[in-house]
Amino acid sequence: MSLPTAPPTYAEAMAGTKDQPYPAQPCTTQQPLPPPPPAVPIHPSWAFVHPNPSPGYSNPYGADMYSPYSDPSSSGSCDGFTVENWDDKNIRRMFIRKVYTILMVQLMMTFGVVAVFTFCEPVRLYVQYNRALYFASYAIFLSTYLALVCCSGVRRRYPWNLILLSVFTLAMSYMAGMLASYHNTKSVMLCIGITAMVCLCVTLFCFQTKFDFTSCHGLMFAVMMALFLTGLVMVFTVPFGYIPWLQTVYAGLGALAFTLFLAYDTQLLIGNRRYSLSPEEHVFGALCLYMDIVYIFIFLLQLFGSRE
Repeated sequence: MSLPTAPPTYAEAMAGTKDQPYPAQPCTTQQPLPPPPPAVPIHPSWAFVHPNPSPGYSNPYGADMYSPYSDPSSSGSCDGFTVENWDDKNIRRMFIRKVYTILMVQLMMTFGVVAVFTFCEPVRLYVQYNRALYFASYAIFLSTYLALVCCSGVRRRYPWNLILLSVFTLAMSYMAGMLASYHNTKSVMLCIGITAMVCLCVTLFCFQTKFDFTSCHGLMFAVMMALFLTGLVMVFTVPFGYIPWLQTVYAGLGALAFTLFLAYDTQLLIGNRRYSLSPEEHVFGALCLYMDIVYIFIFLLQLFGSRE
């Protein structure tokens, strides 16, 4: 058995290879670059991409991004008319129709009570000699008013909202009828006519004007404070006797204040202003308009009415 030979030294291995060229690599064709990202990237159904990126950040792909929540049909020129706007207008129109229907029923009920208390002499004498019924109706009026204004669940729950509104209307109709029973028939009819004309003019003005009464809280507060202070002065001057000019000032301020509130509440009802009522608040809208109209009638009765 022969022994294995020793490996060659470094000098022996490198001998004769200094002049030989380095073996060349085989030439291959150049591979194409990967394709650029698509102009309309594909997103999963749950992803949201804003169709208009912020001004400080440009689109890295150089093209408009596609959002799965955008409507391609709404990107064209349609003169600002969209299906959503049409639905909102229909809802608001139905809401206004419902509020004014309830308001007409309330006003007809109040007009009937005032007419009975004014033209029927036995009823007139009965309510004048039984003032306890007036204070009872005032307590019912106040309790139902607070329930409808402060409890949103009550005024939105059918049929309790309409039941409370009916009780409220009857109580306030009784109070208005009792106050009208102390004035002669011509004065009452004159004040009813003036109230109707004022309400019609204010309503038409609010539907046509661009002036926003819902942002005039400072003016409303100033008028109400003037009315409150005048009423407070009248309370303290009652022991010293009746002051006609102070009563006239108080009635005039009251009629002006509730005329402004009628304009304010009408624009809340119409919408397209700084503040507006929700379409679910048809009972609250009818309540506000009804109170404004009845208080205008009461203050006009104090201003122009002549007692029996």
